[in-house]
Amino acid sequence: MRFDYERENIVIVGLGMTGISCVNFFLSKGIIPRVMDSRITPPYLHKLSNKIKYCSLGEFNEKWLLKASLIIVSPGISLNNPKLMLAADRGIKIIGDIDLFLRETTIPVVAITGSNGKSTVTSLIGKMAGFAGWRTGIGGNIGFPALVLLKNQSCQLYVLELSSFQLETTYYMKTIKAATVLNVHQEHINRYPLGIEEYRKVKIKIYQQADFCIFNAEDNMTFPDNNFTARSITFGIDSGDYHLTYREGNIWITAYDNLLLNCSQIQLKGLHNYMNILAALALAKAVDIPIEACISAIKTFRGLPHRLEIVHEKNGICWINDSKSTNPSSTQAAIEYVIEYVQCKRGGVLHLLLGGDSKNTDFMILSPLLKERKVKIYCFGKDGYKMMAIRPDVSTFTENLEKAMYLIRNQIKPGDCVLLSPACASVDQFENFENRGNLFTTLARKIG
Repeated sequence: MRFDYERENIVIVGLGMTGISCVNFFLSKGIIPRVMDSRITPPYLHKLSNKIKYCSLGEFNEKWLLKASLIIVSPGISLNNPKLMLAADRGIKIIGDIDLFLRETTIPVVAITGSNGKSTVTSLIGKMAGFAGWRTGIGGNIGFPALVLLKNQSCQLYVLELSSFQLETTYYMKTIKAATVLNVHQEHINRYPLGIEEYRKVKIKIYQQADFCIFNAEDNMTFPDNNFTARSITFGIDSGDYHLTYREGNIWITAYDNLLLNCSQIQLKGLHNYMNILAALALAKAVDIPIEACISAIKTFRGLPHRLEIVHEKNGICWINDSKSTNPSSTQAAIEYVIEYVQCKRGGVLHLLLGGDSKNTDFMILSPLLKERKVKIYCFGKDGYKMMAIRPDVSTFTENLEKAMYLIRNQIKPGDCVLLSPACASVDQFENFENRGNLFTTLARKIG
C-alpha cells in the first residue's frame, strides 16, 4: 500500500533529530511541510532546509495545527498538549515518524520495546543478521531515526528499537514481522498519570499487526491482549520456548528443550543479559536468521557502552559505567550483577552512585537488595535527597556527579567496586545518559 501525501496539509511538530528526518522525508517527495517547535532555538534548527517557508518557533501555532490534515509529532512531545488535544478532537490525524516509516517500507521489520534491555536486544539481533550475511538497518530509538534507514535500498531486514513515546503515535504496523515487549516496569510516570497499566497498554500496541509475537512466558505484563492472533514464541528463566537450564553447575541457553549454548561461552553476564539473549534468539527464529549465525553473534557480543561497562581497573578497584540505567528496575539488575560477578570475587565495598531526575518514581525496591551489604551510596542531582531514603545510614548527598566522584576517591580501597547506576534520568544536569557516562569514565580514569 502506497500513501499519497501530495494533497495533505502537513505540519511537523518538533525540530530535534526526529523532526528533521521527517522534514527531509517529505522534501524528498517534493512536499514542503510547515514546522514548529515550542523552543526558540531547537537543537537541529541549523539543519532545517531553506526550502521550508513556514516555521514557527517559541510556541505551537494553533492556527496551523487546526488547519492541518496530518500532524507529525516528535516522540518527546506529549499528546496531552492542549493544542494537540484540540486538533485530535477536530479529527485531525496525528502520527509519528515510525508510522511514516512503516507505511513506506515492504522490508520485514523486527520491532522491540520494553522498559529495559531493548537497546541490547536490538543491537544483538543486528549482529546476528550480520553474521548471517544479511544487510540490516538498525534504528528508531537507537542510532539513526527510522526514516533515515530508507536511504539504504539494499536492506534485507530492519530492526527497530521503539519507545513507548514512539508507539503512542504509531498505528500502521503491517510490515512488522516480529515484535516483542521485553518487560514493563514503572517508568515515565509523569507521561502516564494513570500509572503502569496505561504505560503497558501503549507498549503492547507493538503486537497489533505483527506476524509473530515474542513475549516472556513468566511475565503477564508482557502478554498480548485477549484478541491476539499472531503466532507466538516465548522466552523465560525457567519456562518458554527459549529458557535457561541449570546443569552440573552451569547455566545453558536452551531452545525447545535442546541445550544450545553454555553461558560460560558468553561475554555478557548477569541474569538480565541472559534474558536479553533468549528474547533475541526468539526474535531471530521468527525472521529465520540461521541459528549458527545467532550463536556466533552471541559469543562475540560484548554489550553496549554505558551498560554495565567496566571502564577502569587499577589498584584492585573496579569502576563500572551503567549510566543507561534510568529506572530502579534496571539499577536493581545492575546491583545484582555486581554482587554476583564482581563484588563476590573481591569482597570489598560497593560504592553506588545514584541520582538525577526521578520523575516521581518509587526507589524503595532497591532497599532490600542493599540491606546489610557493604555499601556506600552517593546521591546527587535533583532528587538526590529523595534517594537517600533507600539507606540513609550509608548515604551521602552531593550536588553533582563530579563532587561525588572526588568524595569516593578519598574512601576507596583495593577490592572495592564503584558503580554508576543512577536509576534516574539525566536531564537535570546532562544532555543525555551518554554525557553522564562519559563524565564518569573520564573521572574514573583520572582519579582511579
